[in-house]
Amino acid sequence: MSAMRRDIGVAALGEARLWLGTPYRHQASLRGVGCDCLGLLRGIWRGLYGAEPEPVPPYAATWAESAAPGTDPLTAAAARHLMPAAGATPGPGDVLLFAFRRHLPAHHCAIATGDGAMIHAHDHAAVTEVALTAWWRRHLTGVFRFPEELVATGGLAPGTRKEGHSHRHRERSEATR
Repeated sequence: MSAMRRDIGVAALGEARLWLGTPYRHQASLRGVGCDCLGLLRGIWRGLYGAEPEPVPPYAATWAESAAPGTDPLTAAAARHLMPAAGATPGPGDVLLFAFRRHLPAHHCAIATGDGAMIHAHDHAAVTEVALTAWWRRHLTGVFRFPEELVATGGLAPGTRKEGHSHRHRERSEATR
């Protein structure tokens, strides 16, 4: 593991730990006030890079159940902005995606702590660190990593992502938070 990869993972985990205790609030992303699982991920991104990479449209709590057949919006968004880590053991700061039914797209995300645990926002609870149990592992559909660096133009540094993906990170105003 490169020193830079370790550093971004440790930084992402540090950002996640700042959110511990934040109450669950659907569609929110404000540390200490409220967030859902996606809001937690968005807040960590802002802590690492500044503005979010794209606006998030409003979504219902049952959005995954109503996604168009054959689509996986959460995984598609992760693939646009994060680095896939297929087959890797989740390390500190890695983004974990979960599907609660085999026929449905990913519906939940969390941050791996790297020691058999994860940090996540769960309905009717606060952001918390929990064990990455066998139940969670069975529902794991993807592991992604935060990019090692972003360049001043708002994109990823050359060689850190597959070609063909566009990124708009720093251009977004702080108002999009």
